[in-house]
Amino acid sequence: MKFLDQAKVYVRSGDGGGGAVSFLREKFVEFGGPNGGNGGRGGDIVIECVDGLNTLIDYRYQQHFKARIGTHGMGKDRAGANGEETVLRVPVGTQVFEDDNETLIADMTQVGQRVVLLSGGNGGFGNAHFKTSSNQAPRHANPGIPGVEKWIWLRLKLIADAGLVGLPNAGKSTFLAAVSAAKPKIAAYPFTTLHPNLGVVSIGERDFVLADIPGLIEGASEGAGIGDRFLGHIERCGVLIHLIDGTQDDIKTAYKTIRNELSAYDERLGEKPEIVVLNKIDAIEPDDLKEKLKILKKVSKADVLLVSGVTGKGTEMVLYGIIETLDAEKAAKLEAARRKIEPNWAP
Repeated sequence: MKFLDQAKVYVRSGDGGGGAVSFLREKFVEFGGPNGGNGGRGGDIVIECVDGLNTLIDYRYQQHFKARIGTHGMGKDRAGANGEETVLRVPVGTQVFEDDNETLIADMTQVGQRVVLLSGGNGGFGNAHFKTSSNQAPRHANPGIPGVEKWIWLRLKLIADAGLVGLPNAGKSTFLAAVSAAKPKIAAYPFTTLHPNLGVVSIGERDFVLADIPGLIEGASEGAGIGDRFLGHIERCGVLIHLIDGTQDDIKTAYKTIRNELSAYDERLGEKPEIVVLNKIDAIEPDDLKEKLKILKKVSKADVLLVSGVTGKGTEMVLYGIIETLDAEKAAKLEAARRKIEPNWAP
């Protein structure tokens, strides 16, 4: 299945059915009177978050969605049937934007979540509705209210616990394949990864979801390369794993390039917890490794983990570090929530 994380679609709710103009005509009924029924309500446009989807590829082949119109009212006080709603089924993490691609309408984060994007038009009143003591034979009815139409953008942001970031060929896909059952494309040329990959990682008795996004280059936040389009996929991650290719010469620039692009895209990305990892240590001489480790510790001002995605050496340390960071984040959010309820609460 191809991966598609953005789609533009046209939606229109159903028109309301018109009211009926009708009068009772029966042989043994001396006084008839109006009996035109009301029109049915038009169908709604609904977006629903469902399980089992991880792409918006369905919306590449169908971009127009229209709900059913309401049935017109009929004689003998028969109201028209309501139009059926049209449901757009999307994966968890989908955001719905207005046509300007900036105004957020809905954020679909839970399976089963339903949001009415457009309401159907109300049905018109039949002439029976207008009967009064002074007007016992009204000869008019209301038409149904037209539905609403507009274009919307669907944008998928994958929901993962941790995200892999780094320059092209930093070894992100190799690392993901080493720690999970995911099978991303791996090759010795830049931009092998053309779309985000997800893998479920099991360590000890814990499971978490790890996301690998295409490599970033300088200027990615402004549209250079292909990584800027996918930076949104790590907005929801609790921790970032910053992989740096240990075989390259300028370790310092490699680290700063990614950090600058994250902050330029969104300040919140730059503030996320980060685990710095020096990758491909199996291909580095011991003396060279010591020097690069020293440089990376100085520029990142953090502990640096050593890993070889090919041999699997050091991967467990990274995975346990992810678990520890996620638990710390969860505890901090829980404490903040408690303080809102109990200001004087202390652990």
